[in-house]
Amino acid sequence: MDLTITSLVAACLSMAVLFVATKMIQQRPRTLCLYEKENKEEELLLPPVMSVVSVLTAYLPTLIAKGLPAVIHDLHSRLGSVFTRFRPEEGDPSGDGSFLPSLRIGDPAVQYLQRYDVDLATRSRQISFCTDSIKPINLRGHVDSMVHEVEGYFAQWGEDGVVDIKYEMGNLILLIANRCLLGKQFGESKLEQPLLPISPYPTAPSAMLGEMIHEAVRSRRNSGVAEDDVLQKFLDSKYINGRCMTENEIAGLLICMMFAAQHTSSSTSTWTGACLLSHGHRSYLAAAIQEQKRIIQQHGDRINWGILLQMTTLTHCIKEALRLHPPANLLIRHASKSFSVQTRQGHRYQIPKGHTLATCTNRLPYIYKDPNVYDPSRFGPGREEDKVGGKFSYTPFSAGRHVCLGEDFAYMQIKVIWSHLLRNFDLELISPFPEEEWEKFIPGPKGGGGDGRGKGWRKRRTGGRPAAGGRGCGAHAAAPRVGGRGGAGGESTREAMAQRQR
Repeated sequence: MDLTITSLVAACLSMAVLFVATKMIQQRPRTLCLYEKENKEEELLLPPVMSVVSVLTAYLPTLIAKGLPAVIHDLHSRLGSVFTRFRPEEGDPSGDGSFLPSLRIGDPAVQYLQRYDVDLATRSRQISFCTDSIKPINLRGHVDSMVHEVEGYFAQWGEDGVVDIKYEMGNLILLIANRCLLGKQFGESKLEQPLLPISPYPTAPSAMLGEMIHEAVRSRRNSGVAEDDVLQKFLDSKYINGRCMTENEIAGLLICMMFAAQHTSSSTSTWTGACLLSHGHRSYLAAAIQEQKRIIQQHGDRINWGILLQMTTLTHCIKEALRLHPPANLLIRHASKSFSVQTRQGHRYQIPKGHTLATCTNRLPYIYKDPNVYDPSRFGPGREEDKVGGKFSYTPFSAGRHVCLGEDFAYMQIKVIWSHLLRNFDLELISPFPEEEWEKFIPGPKGGGGDGRGKGWRKRRTGGRPAAGGRGCGAHAAAPRVGGRGGAGGESTREAMAQRQR
């Protein structure tokens, strides 16, 4: 789904998301009376308010030029850690909290949301099905599938050249999702190129994906063959009353998981590389490569679950890229009851029931030292700033009851991808550091799409173990797969994808 729009409209949309926090109060601060057990009356102010007109007037240029984090930082500096953005009539035209885009129910774009269009008990059970299917104990069996897809994809890159890494990551992440969610047979025989719920390729009908998944569900049920993938976990899952999931329910959940995995993981994979390859971060790149060399010396070239757990340096590099460039800069929650909060400055405020809350902690300076600097070592021994900062200090994967179900899956596949790249290629970022895509609903790094705009990553296969001082890790590149679907890099990748599409 490519929701590219004009910069002005995008800025307004971003502002709406920021301030969807919005079943909110009158423009002037009021007081509420709370009665404690001792019948002592305590007056609590509502948080300070800034009208939407003031926000747009003061911060629209900053939002367009520097992005949402810069606006949030300035508002935090001016108003403190708790403040009100705008009133209900300003932020929610309907006045009922339903400030959401208008979507047609039959549109394939919203099929992945169908798991929320059920009663709470059913939804909770479906979420548990998703959680169980990708919990760590079940993820171990996916490592080989991920490695197979990654090796096959990059084996066709050639020896050297310039690639559009964002484009390549988007394709590879979907291939991994197809394999792990739907199985080997579906990945190899059904999808000549990966499809999204909303296809980025205009000539590929997005409705095709839903039908293909329905067919896969029917085929698996009729065959009676059990495989080690998420589809099989869903087929084996049952509700409390013993009912199995319907074909529509399984297809909806799978589309939901594919959609969520592609946008976030491909963006994070690209940001991780961009941060590591920037000139100011060469020491972190060297540390990540040295870690791979050490692992190769101990275990050889193989990758498994236990070896992935040893890649702490690479994990910290990914984690820091996520802190600086999360798929969503704000966490949105609804206040189901009134409560009070106290700021670090000692001010207490009342949050009324029904208000929508937005929070962003990833760049708070009292949690993270030099919060705008890429520094993976902040998560290492002796610092662990995310833990020292307290609960909910690190929120790129959300937090609490609604934490991202696929966090472990995401880290695992990104580590498989980047461990392979660090072992087999010398990489160089030859274009400027990418800007954020504030004109898109889910911001990512600019560029990509296979049109050449995102070109700027020079690659050279190491071809073997490097001499002392060499940058590559020296693991031999995997042999190309016959009939594989990987990218050849640069123009050859796009030509191959276009030919398959035709």
